[in-house]
Amino acid sequence: MRSGSVNKVILVGRLGKDPDVRYTTDGTPVANFSVATDETFTDRAGDKQTNTQWHRIVVWKKLAEICGEHLHRGRQVYVEGSLRSRKWQDREGNERTSFEVVASRMVMLGPKPGPQQGSNGSDGKGHAGRQSADGPDIGAEGIPF
Repeated sequence: MRSGSVNKVILVGRLGKDPDVRYTTDGTPVANFSVATDETFTDRAGDKQTNTQWHRIVVWKKLAEICGEHLHRGRQVYVEGSLRSRKWQDREGNERTSFEVVASRMVMLGPKPGPQQGSNGSDGKGHAGRQSADGPDIGAEGIPF
């Protein structure tokens, strides 16, 4: 890492759809999904407003497979990674740039949506385990907020 330089993104939000897991030609798993974050504020008229931002997430290797197995639309997650830009050409040949978070850590938050509550690896108290590319499960109390 260069001195004086940091590229770190931390998001807590909800999945917009189930992750799309694919495999590269050499068999490396990669998952793509979107996470919505909300900012709530009061406007000048005193009305409560919500601004929703959508973030593209890319996850590689074992963590991609974990995301594909355990994450579903509506699930709240903690995602940590770095911001990357990617250039591409649209159908008309115009150069476009998109930004995505390349995730290195993911934590499933809250109870698993749906009728199978309790089978999500939680301890029954709403604490979900941490899933990362390089480590074992750790309780949600290890989240830095």
